Amino acid sequence: MYTDLVSVIIPVHNAAKFIGDTIASVKSQTYENYEVIMVDDHSEDDSASVIAPYLKDERFSLITLEGKGGAANARNRGIKAAKGRFIAFLDADDIWFPDKLEEQLAFMEKHSCAFSFTAYEYATQDGVGVAKIVQVPSTITYREAIKNTTIFTSTVIFDSSRLEESLMMMPDVPSEDSATWWQVLRSGIKGYGLNDPKTLYRRSAGTLSSNKLTAIKRIWNLYRNVEHFSIPYSAYCFCFYAANAVFRRL
Repeated sequence: MYTDLVSVIIPVHNAAKFIGDTIASVKSQTYENYEVIMVDDHSEDDSASVIAPYLKDERFSLITLEGKGGAANARNRGIKAAKGRFIAFLDADDIWFPDKLEEQLAFMEKHSCAFSFTAYEYATQDGVGVAKIVQVPSTITYREAIKNTTIFTSTVIFDSSRLEESLMMMPDVPSEDSATWWQVLRSGIKGYGLNDPKTLYRRSAGTLSSNKLTAIKRIWNLYRNVEHFSIPYSAYCFCFYAANAVFRRL
């Protein structure tokens, strides 16, 4: 079993309502060798005040950005500051199950993989699971991933000893998370999925992912302007993406 340090990267923007639950879910982990790097992306609410008491734990730190740079910039700042072998992403409104790190690291050791992700469960705005589980494949390649955006940010762990930092850095584009997974997979790295829910995905009203039209535009932009696919191939991939997105919500 790995005993290496895990760096948990949490971008924070106006997350005062949820960040306490998110931090508590990290503190409840059965795997305790972690550091938490929170990056405040110019919050205008009480996020910093909610976070402040947790900074008494030396494993927790807060980076405050002067201007709003977006989630990709915040996560990249966290990666730059990370000291751990493993890089784990967690959004400021999501919740990890207590055995998330322990089980996922054991899974990564078993498969000797550099990139892993897990299944997850949808939750209400109050952080209560609704028993709707999104299953994930045991492995995924670049060609498979561009047709199925099933990889959820708060479930991902990278092994930085097996990945170049440039591959982990998120591009400043809409849907920067999917763009990053594709970036890693395009390099020839295979992703490994632990098909066991380890994260509650809080579906908050007003988030980008809750706006279907916005989501469609973001994915189309990735195909055309990031991956530089032709219109026919973009349409081909998009049909599979749409079908998988609908299936996940049934």
